[in-house]
Amino acid sequence: MSYVELKDIRVSYDHKNDILKDLNLSIEKGELVSLLGPSGCGKTTTLRVIAGLINPNDGEFLVDSQNLTKVPVHKRKFGMVFQSYALFPHLTIRENVAFGLKLRKEKKNVIDQKVKDILAITGLEELGDRYPKQLSGGQRQRVALARALVIEPKLLLLDEPLSNLDAKLRVAMRIEIKRIQSQLGITSVFVTHDQEECFSISDKVAVMNKGIIEQFDTPEEIYKNPKTEFVARFIGFENFFQLTRVEEGKYKAGDGTIFLSTRQWETDKRTGTIRPDDIDIVTGTEPNENNTVSGTVKVRTFLGKSYQYEIETPIGALLVNESDDVIYQVGDSVTLSIPAHKLIIV
Repeated sequence: MSYVELKDIRVSYDHKNDILKDLNLSIEKGELVSLLGPSGCGKTTTLRVIAGLINPNDGEFLVDSQNLTKVPVHKRKFGMVFQSYALFPHLTIRENVAFGLKLRKEKKNVIDQKVKDILAITGLEELGDRYPKQLSGGQRQRVALARALVIEPKLLLLDEPLSNLDAKLRVAMRIEIKRIQSQLGITSVFVTHDQEECFSISDKVAVMNKGIIEQFDTPEEIYKNPKTEFVARFIGFENFFQLTRVEEGKYKAGDGTIFLSTRQWETDKRTGTIRPDDIDIVTGTEPNENNTVSGTVKVRTFLGKSYQYEIETPIGALLVNESDDVIYQVGDSVTLSIPAHKLIIV
């Protein structure tokens, strides 16, 4: 059994529309798992169920084989980090971090040592006597993280903790969070709608849509092999076209073009998808060969190091990113090559 188990979790606020629909999720000890998806997909509700802030209508929640489904939030011994930091402005950094230990009535010498250790781990040892208003956003977020970790929680929950930071600071903080989480080996659940942030920090990712998990896997596997059209669109695939299955690994488009794919999941799926970076504009190739299609450049967009072309083809408009080695003009006729090992069937 995994360290964290959500089994057939259902949440409904009005007994009509389910926010979570028989959701199942398993997390191994020491893993950092992210819940990724658009607003309204159920990721924050899932985190609230784990935290004990929401009681599910059905299902069970277990940690280390203990059923915590009906255990109140203050008895779960979890650490939580929010996007708003939630620091006490009238307390010093050291006092903020020590707050949870004082609630547990730990001895003063124990509190002092634990606070000293966690401030060192989070790089805050020189800031213990300051107040939150004297710190930067990134420093305040580290204080919130230190406060959650100092109680030695069974589980660390992070609810979009970086959303209030600027882009550069977000990158620095996600590296810090991953470093600290790996150093302490603490099992963590991270909620975000940011794909790049999620993939850079996670051991596993659960991509959520309308209350269900559409795919749960490593960031690399999700990026390379999305299982569903929703997952593919969410992680950056922009070209989709309908196919009819001829035989395993062989598909036919509406115009009769044959496409081969070495990367596919279930054989009953019929939509082909490929990233703009993975399509090649080629010369010396006949459009009637497998995995090639002719087209006309309709729009050209300058991206800095490359150009993006919108190309009208018999299978639909396709976006293609190409370097500036050869620059195509609007109205040019081109041939596109769609490599079999890059074409995904979803």
